[in-house]
Amino acid sequence: MFPVTKMCRTFKVSPSGYHRWKTASISARAAENIKLVERIKYIHHETDRIYGSPRITACLRDEGMKVSRPRVARLMKKHDIQSKMRRKYKVTTDSQHKYPISPDLLNRNFTADKPGKVWTSDITYVRTREGWLYLTVVLDLFNRRIVGWSMSDRMTASATVLPALEQACVRCRPKPGLIFHSDRGVQFACNDFREQLSYCQMIQSMSGKGDCYDNAVTESFFSTLKKELVYDHTYRTRREARQSIFRYIEIFYNRIRKHSSLGYLSPDQFTLLKNAA
Repeated sequence: MFPVTKMCRTFKVSPSGYHRWKTASISARAAENIKLVERIKYIHHETDRIYGSPRITACLRDEGMKVSRPRVARLMKKHDIQSKMRRKYKVTTDSQHKYPISPDLLNRNFTADKPGKVWTSDITYVRTREGWLYLTVVLDLFNRRIVGWSMSDRMTASATVLPALEQACVRCRPKPGLIFHSDRGVQFACNDFREQLSYCQMIQSMSGKGDCYDNAVTESFFSTLKKELVYDHTYRTRREARQSIFRYIEIFYNRIRKHSSLGYLSPDQFTLLKNAA
């Protein structure tokens, strides 16, 4: 549409330099970067902008590409491809009760050498236009898998921790002696829940008062859930939130999402790998 000399003058480049650029062939590295950026954008889009450079690098390596994380990070920064940012959230635990407190048996050792040995659990809040939705999860420390969960509009033990524990037991059928670790919330300390743990032949463990680091793995899951899903949505109803969280846990998190502490495998992939070994 415009003469070359006029465009070169506007962009402050020489006509000879423009013609050299136009006739020069693209380098192999540049061509490889173009293809790499296309794959990065595709993975970023398919994971709903959740993955940063470490997990995208793991995905690319799964596809057989030999690429380093710094290179992926550099290309993502150059093309303004960013993962969702973490927000702060308020931990809300009602520990002002007169029920007995169980000792902390983990002492921040969040590892297990086999599934069904240590479970951790907690409750969080999800805002909807209808009101709060309370999500309880039970997580296996061996593979970081969510083995049980419940969602309710009430904070009673019968609506939160008990159904989550029941689901986990039905799914996994744990052997006697499993350690069940949680905070000091009234739902975990009440008689009904303790009786259910005793019936299941589980050993109760509780974190220190007001110390979220004593239950860091479950807190980390909630932080990830809110960063990657909840903060991106405005839920009109509790039912809408339930469906969204169900898909995240059962379809994405347990089966697909790459976990840094599992060597960038999903909980299900990690379990299959260990079973094969």
